[in-house]
Amino acid sequence: MAAPARAGAPATWRVGPGEAFSRVADALRHAADGDTIAVLPGTYRGDVAVVTQRRLHIVGVGAQPVFEADGRHAEGKAIWVVRDGDITIENIGFRGARVPDANGAGIRFERGRLRLRQCSFADNQMGVLTSNDASAELDIAQCSFADAPDNPASLPHLIYVGRIGVLRLHDSQLRHGRVGHLLKCRARAAEITGNRLDDGPDGQASYEIDLPNGGRVLVEGNTLVQSPLSQNPVMLAYGAEGQAWPDSALTVRDNTFINRRALDGLFIRVWDDRLPPGAPVLSTRNRLLGPGGVALGVDGRSVNDRRGNAPD
Repeated sequence: MAAPARAGAPATWRVGPGEAFSRVADALRHAADGDTIAVLPGTYRGDVAVVTQRRLHIVGVGAQPVFEADGRHAEGKAIWVVRDGDITIENIGFRGARVPDANGAGIRFERGRLRLRQCSFADNQMGVLTSNDASAELDIAQCSFADAPDNPASLPHLIYVGRIGVLRLHDSQLRHGRVGHLLKCRARAAEITGNRLDDGPDGQASYEIDLPNGGRVLVEGNTLVQSPLSQNPVMLAYGAEGQAWPDSALTVRDNTFINRRALDGLFIRVWDDRLPPGAPVLSTRNRLLGPGGVALGVDGRSVNDRRGNAPD
């Protein structure tokens, strides 16, 4: 097993075939704050775990290792539960999370700061699911979320962010939902930039982006594509459930919206009667392709948005 090069120095613990640890769960029992767990390529079945360290880096080395739930879960919540602290998870795949309450996540994030880099999530009841800790921060970059399963007992959102402090979602792909949303976010502040949220030709997601409690949100430089099979005409929803953050404001700029529904659509819908009075809403320089319009509320402004036909 790997050990610190000198007393007090951070250690790297290797997991995989031929290594001292064959499971991340075992490496976590030895890792200290500040250590790294390096995971070799392979499929790790039923390797569910709770991360309790205050500082930790878990990274896949080479071809992305995949963690298949294989019918198991940690604490009835997820493949991995991140309890607290400052945690980075990089180049790891999560597949097949199922739990008794139908909210099984690839990762359940409870408190602290979590960074996800180049990870993938597929066929999970929830890709990532957070708590409602108002100080928590979730930072996702260059990750993929896909293939929500049939889940009659709950709504399988690809990402479900509770009432945490901050979400940053950048340069990632979300595709092929089912009944639930591609992204649902209740955070007080969110930056959603440079992503592709594309439900594909046969996806059945509801909203591409749902921001039900308002918040200070920037949606910039994304491509959003609504499936022809979607049962909900709205692509980006803001304030639908009320109980909004008092400092709510929405800016939507430089995005491409593509609505492939045959009849109608709303590229953006704002429930201004459920938001704080005067909450500013700005839609600017967006390309709105396909049928439909925008409903920005009495305080909303559309500036230099452009309409066009949906591409083939």
